[in-house]
Amino acid sequence: MGQPTARVVRNPVLAGSHPDPSIVRVGRDFYVATSTFEWYPGVRLHHSRDLVRWRSLGGALDSTRLLELTGRPDSGGVWAPNLTHVDGLFHLVYSNVSTYAGGFTDSPNHLTTAPSIEGPWSDPVPLHARGFDASLFHDGEGSWLVNMVHDWRPGHGGSAGLEATPYDRATRRPTGDPTRIVLPPQAGWIEGPNIYRRGPWYYLLTADGGTGYDHQVTVARSRTLTGPYERDPFGPLITARDHPDLPLQKAGHGSLVETSGGEWYMAYLVARPHGRHGPCVLGRETALTPVTWTSDDWPRTPTGLPAVEVPAPVLPLADDAPPGSTEVRPREYDGFDRPALGPDWSTLRRPATPDWLSLTERPSHLRLRGGRSPQSLTGASLVARRVTAARCAFEATVEYRPYGVQQLAGITAYYNSRAWYYLHLTADDQGDTVLRVASCDRGAVSVDEAGEVRLGDTTRLRLGVDLDGGTLRFRYDTGPGWRPVGPSLDATVLSDEHAEEIVDGRIRSLGFTGAFVGLWAWDLSGAGLHADFDETMYRAAG
Repeated sequence: MGQPTARVVRNPVLAGSHPDPSIVRVGRDFYVATSTFEWYPGVRLHHSRDLVRWRSLGGALDSTRLLELTGRPDSGGVWAPNLTHVDGLFHLVYSNVSTYAGGFTDSPNHLTTAPSIEGPWSDPVPLHARGFDASLFHDGEGSWLVNMVHDWRPGHGGSAGLEATPYDRATRRPTGDPTRIVLPPQAGWIEGPNIYRRGPWYYLLTADGGTGYDHQVTVARSRTLTGPYERDPFGPLITARDHPDLPLQKAGHGSLVETSGGEWYMAYLVARPHGRHGPCVLGRETALTPVTWTSDDWPRTPTGLPAVEVPAPVLPLADDAPPGSTEVRPREYDGFDRPALGPDWSTLRRPATPDWLSLTERPSHLRLRGGRSPQSLTGASLVARRVTAARCAFEATVEYRPYGVQQLAGITAYYNSRAWYYLHLTADDQGDTVLRVASCDRGAVSVDEAGEVRLGDTTRLRLGVDLDGGTLRFRYDTGPGWRPVGPSLDATVLSDEHAEEIVDGRIRSLGFTGAFVGLWAWDLSGAGLHADFDETMYRAAG
């Protein structure tokens, strides 16, 4: 073993849309699971051995056997997974939200297990649908399933508190009736519950204040698992609520882990807004902070505020440099030479199956068969990756010969079905191939036909998009070099804040996912005309 090293954790450790982190350690290995909403594969997993350098393992739920996302609303689907390890098995609990509008939240919870983080993951077991953000707590006295309880009734605030149900690991089922957890007075709406035991105390970590700029991690403790709990008199464990000029905002939804050296850390979500309390194009990301314990057994973070740099744990490095001990950045270039999509790619509402996506029909190309319209909540042909920096570029080569206005293929900067930009090849009314920019802002679609580029016989070209803070621009190259196409566009349309729509006090659409860039093919005729993509490049500045 090498000598222990002391380094710095730079936040966010998981950039781009990686919210609601659940962290666990198994031996020397740390794993984090994060929410994925309407994107496959469900539940993003990352691995590290030092909490400094992380590598993506892709998603755990990569098939409809494990996760069905057909018809899930924007920002529905997988909410707040919980990852634990006991009896030699990883236990993954997740919600699959099919409805959240109008005061209702249909959030069935499921459990799957695996002997390795790489799988195979077992057939999911249904748990219950009484509330979301379910987690498992294990100790020598057994296991409990903990979750918030949703209250649909108008005027009741949406939450009826928290509950705990005994869980039988042998049968993989909750047993008995749930017990309401006795919370501190004026607890209000709290979610994301995680319970930990340290010495004689049970510690309850919760997400408080919503998921916006008032977000925080609160902690309470009790001598018994179901309470009554007393809240830490010091205040939130971490929050940016009263500090709008910090670079990391929305700090909340935490989970704890202890290193092999006895140090404690918390994974939690943050966001990096465009401007002071501005829109968050990157979505909610994962950060880490050290945690220490006071003489009277309360946890503390260094300042109670999210920080860009924090001390890393002092951990020995293996001499053979195992995975996680060297930095592995997201793959910037993809020539589609592998038999499956890499771990940085995601697909919208359906897994990457041969009926619409192929990496073998044309070697070294990704072939997409045109799918349904953006407004459809099923059958989209979209392959995308998370935007991880406020300044970044994405490029791809596309080869495509459309025959009519219903056939389109190109690159997109995408938030959800009601917010996207699309640089695409299509055919005009005379059947000639043209390059156009289409936009959608809260469901209002526009096409810049006046600024179109007539491509003649060109069917293979390079497309690019650049994000520069609040501005987005498209470009193209047919051989002579890059040329701009279309107007400068408002990148903040692709933000969590802009995507959220509240009508007459009722939720119409939530904004949880952050922005993506990717490859998109439509065929609104239903013929499934394919487009071939090659040589994608994603580059984050800074």
